[in-house]
Amino acid sequence: MPIASLPTLLRPPALLAAACLIAASACSKDDGDGAPASAAAATTKSGGPDAKAGPQGGAPGGRRTNSIILAAGDVKTVERGTIEAGVQVSGDLRAIEEAVVRARLEGDLIGVYAREGDRVNQGQLLARFEDSEQESNRVSAIADREAAQSDVETAKWNAEQSEQLFKAGAIAERDNRASQQTYAAARARLAAAEARVRATTSLVVDTRALAPTTGIVAKRNVENGEHVARGADMFTVVRSNVLELAAAVPARQANEIKVGQRVHFSAAGRDLEGKVARVSPTIDPTSRSITVYVQVPNSNGALKGNSFATGRIVSRTVDGAIVIPSSALRQAQGSDKPFVFRLGAGDALERASVSVGIVDEPLAIAEIVEGLNVGDRIVVGNVGTLGAGMKVTIAGGGEGRAGATTDSAGARRPPGP
Repeated sequence: MPIASLPTLLRPPALLAAACLIAASACSKDDGDGAPASAAAATTKSGGPDAKAGPQGGAPGGRRTNSIILAAGDVKTVERGTIEAGVQVSGDLRAIEEAVVRARLEGDLIGVYAREGDRVNQGQLLARFEDSEQESNRVSAIADREAAQSDVETAKWNAEQSEQLFKAGAIAERDNRASQQTYAAARARLAAAEARVRATTSLVVDTRALAPTTGIVAKRNVENGEHVARGADMFTVVRSNVLELAAAVPARQANEIKVGQRVHFSAAGRDLEGKVARVSPTIDPTSRSITVYVQVPNSNGALKGNSFATGRIVSRTVDGAIVIPSSALRQAQGSDKPFVFRLGAGDALERASVSVGIVDEPLAIAEIVEGLNVGDRIVVGNVGTLGAGMKVTIAGGGEGRAGATTDSAGARRPPGP
């Protein structure tokens, strides 16, 4: 065969070799774990049958080593802090006192002096009934009392004179006894007259509807000139300088609740502090819960009655605890003990089993009793598939570097002493 034809014969094997090279290049970009990382992380593999250790930490001798790129916020340094254990409560915040002013007699109103939303003081006049009849009866009773008082004084003088005459033998015992009985009857009539004065005075007082407590008028059910029946609701006055929540707490947590404990509240977009005022002494046999009464100061009236609130009764506070984000805790299948991924030597991931104490769900933090030390760097959140031995690289630096940490706001700060 002529030599000039050799390139033509070798062309197909060359094309095949080129295709193999392209395929090998594509295969080297596949992470090979079948589970992509999150948008904040990228996973790569390095090394081959003849690969040597390089700057990225690849293993010598042909061993394959995974690596992952994380954002600075995906790695946190373990620190000490304060964590609270508590019992969750929720419900409507009601006014500490709600008083209904009812008509104590039947009659026509000649004046109404308060409207909804008005602030009133205890004893302030809210409305007044027409009282000419009641006032006449009171004046008559007072006159009867004065007459009875005069009769008592006269009968008393006669009784004293009769007693002296009887002792001197000037009158018979019968006459002396008659004088004493007349004095006793006069005193009885005076007592009856005084009782009638009190009764008629009370009726006059009842013609004036007064505020039973200092607060705000929530409802007004009457109008000026209206005829009102006895016992009808006229006003509702609420004292809302203190609001109270009646919350049901499971019986298993009853022993954790004590009078005076602090309560963190959130209502109407505001964070509030309250305290446990009272605790029911018995457990409801139907719901197996106890009722806890929590009071919240509201001197400026910023919160309205019946506002829905959620809160937590603080049963225990731990200062100086090792605290981590709850999102760092992971659970392996078939194991009851949680663990975290910690950055070890060379920023390689390692599994660290931990013992968890208090978990603060609203703040999404957890106390670590055992398994971590202050200064350890751990992976938080969902960053994709992780495994022990993975080499971690922090995009743009950050907590992944042993010489720098971040504060609670995520800003970098230099390492401490």
